[in-house]
Amino acid sequence: MTATLDSSTVAQYLSEHPNFFEEHTALLGEVKLSSPLTGRTISLQERQMEVMRDKYKALELRMSKLSRLAEENGDIASKFHGWNQAMLQVRNDADMPRVLVDALQSNFDVPYVSLRLWQMLPEHADGWFTEDVTADVRMFANSLQAPYCGSNRDFEAVHWLQADKIESTVMIALRAPNTTGTFGLLVLGSPDSERFTSSMGTDFLVHIGATASAALAALRAGSPA
Repeated sequence: MTATLDSSTVAQYLSEHPNFFEEHTALLGEVKLSSPLTGRTISLQERQMEVMRDKYKALELRMSKLSRLAEENGDIASKFHGWNQAMLQVRNDADMPRVLVDALQSNFDVPYVSLRLWQMLPEHADGWFTEDVTADVRMFANSLQAPYCGSNRDFEAVHWLQADKIESTVMIALRAPNTTGTFGLLVLGSPDSERFTSSMGTDFLVHIGATASAALAALRAGSPA
């Protein structure tokens, strides 16, 4: 009596004997499969071609996505470079907050940008960037373990911008290196509710916060000379 082979046994045999179809090439044209694409019956060779085409299309999509991401990252790097260049040209520490804000706004095409700082050196204590800093703002900044991205929930800090026009916002706490306490808050705003969303990545915003913190450190009381 001839033993009946189940499909798993056949599959295992073919896996263990990869040269099977080389030794039985005639079967390649005889084995018939149903195509999931057209529904018609096709040969094993035709099915292999369909599988290869599917893999090729998937690879094309992946390469297209990687290419798009590379282009986007290159664009961001160029904007970041322009922002850094503007700040590196500042010679007067008191000018840094205004240059930082304006260059961030222009290089990244953000409609509204502002910041506030506290714990400043006496000579900077009366600058525009120290106005309207309440205990609530400081408390909020200290609570930010990561940049806030999302809708404007009538945050107090958003009123440093044209609050009635802001639908979405980013808020980044400014911290001195190797410290947990904050000395400032950077705020970005847009009238587009989809410009800044809770689902967007924050890694790049963290870099903006770290760079801004370093650029403004010379204004801070207790900073190294």
